[in-house]
Amino acid sequence: MATDSWALAVDAQEAAAESIGSLQIKDRGDYFKSASNGTVKPGDDGDKSEDEKEDRAAQSLLNKLIRNNLVNTTNQVEVLQRDPNSPLYSVKSFEELRLKPQLLQGVYAMGFNRPSRIQENALPMMLAEPRQNLIAQSQSGTGKTAAFVLAMLSHVDPANKWTQCLCVSPTYELALQTGKVIEQMGKFYPEVTLAYAIRGNKLERGMKVQEQIVIGTPGTVLDWCLKFKFIDPRKIKVFVLDEADVMIATQGHQDQSIRIQRMLPKDCQMLLFSATFEDSVWKFAERIVPDPNIIKLKREEETLDTIKQYYVLCDSKEEKFTALCNIYGGITIAQAMIFCHTRKTAGWLAGQLSKEGHQVALLSGEMVVEQRAAVIERFREGKEKVLVTTNVCARGIDVEQVSVVINFDLPVDKDGNPDNETYLHRIGRTGRFGKRGLAINMVDSKHSMNILNRIEEHFNKKIERLDTDDLDEIEKIAN
Repeated sequence: MATDSWALAVDAQEAAAESIGSLQIKDRGDYFKSASNGTVKPGDDGDKSEDEKEDRAAQSLLNKLIRNNLVNTTNQVEVLQRDPNSPLYSVKSFEELRLKPQLLQGVYAMGFNRPSRIQENALPMMLAEPRQNLIAQSQSGTGKTAAFVLAMLSHVDPANKWTQCLCVSPTYELALQTGKVIEQMGKFYPEVTLAYAIRGNKLERGMKVQEQIVIGTPGTVLDWCLKFKFIDPRKIKVFVLDEADVMIATQGHQDQSIRIQRMLPKDCQMLLFSATFEDSVWKFAERIVPDPNIIKLKREEETLDTIKQYYVLCDSKEEKFTALCNIYGGITIAQAMIFCHTRKTAGWLAGQLSKEGHQVALLSGEMVVEQRAAVIERFREGKEKVLVTTNVCARGIDVEQVSVVINFDLPVDKDGNPDNETYLHRIGRTGRFGKRGLAINMVDSKHSMNILNRIEEHFNKKIERLDTDDLDEIEKIAN
């Protein structure tokens, strides 16, 4: 796939994208400024809950950077067809899709041996003739980017030197990550080229984009279509709107996306993807995608059956640290994750553990996304045994060796009520892949005891008390 890419010289922590496509970029340095809202600003006491600062786009980018392979999801897929009389089928191999040989070669070169669960159902719909519209719920790591990239590459006519496929992402970092997949999958299809409609990518007035695939952010894509007329939207065959839940959380993006969609021909294939399907996302999807097929993930059952849960009574932060050291000394731990409510507490705890000689990694919201990804990768490789983090890390991180999760602070929402969903995600970092896990909760006040009792009620699961001075008891629960 031809992109005339140039190498981007960045530090190791900024190596999130390896090439920027065929058009010249005005300011290369802009590309890896933080994608997170969590940067500490003047006057920020650094002691606010990470929940208040969580940035959906940053979290999505982080997941893309740390995924080396597909997630082994247990979610069941529910397929709703616009035409109930149409034959419903899925595929178990890429050969069944009758792809162009150069695309099949690209798929295998990327390490895909067989379609993922979402790909089994989505690809036949996306590749069908006549083209069908699709709304799909798909989380990071399920292969959805590869699926819609394959659809775009399949529908392109390389003989036509104009834009035929348009993909809109909520941020330029996410656009670059999708572009990387296009370049990898189209490696053996050099007749198809790619351009990036992202900020800083300035074209001369009056020129027409000849690349068959354009990926970009809503504002720049809208300008290229409407203001500068670099792209003729009437010639677009496939329109992909990725990360719809992130998109509508960003001011202006929703209206820009709708304006782009209105310029497209009626027979243009509309593909919309979102990790979540709240009411606001559904309303947006229905405005963008007419007569869609729908793929939804059935909600996974909340299960804590493979995780032993305990709590420890303490009087202070310092006493919690002493209890933590006793636990760590009494259990043979592959790796542990420790969750704190604030960056300030996480920093203090990581420092104390380091003084005790433990290999500790610290992960919190003031880091840029690329730094977070590097920390997680080191932890995954076992270079650090303990990861101290805030809620920024509670979701989506699968590290098979994690045997213990410790809630140094119990998770609460902005009103001080139990955050049951975050609790589930936190302790779900252990007990992965059907293995047994251990979760220990630190309780240091009547209020936190009340929080724990309400968590017990929510999950209908008794949490036993643990005496950390009793090494025999600690050894017993670990075995």
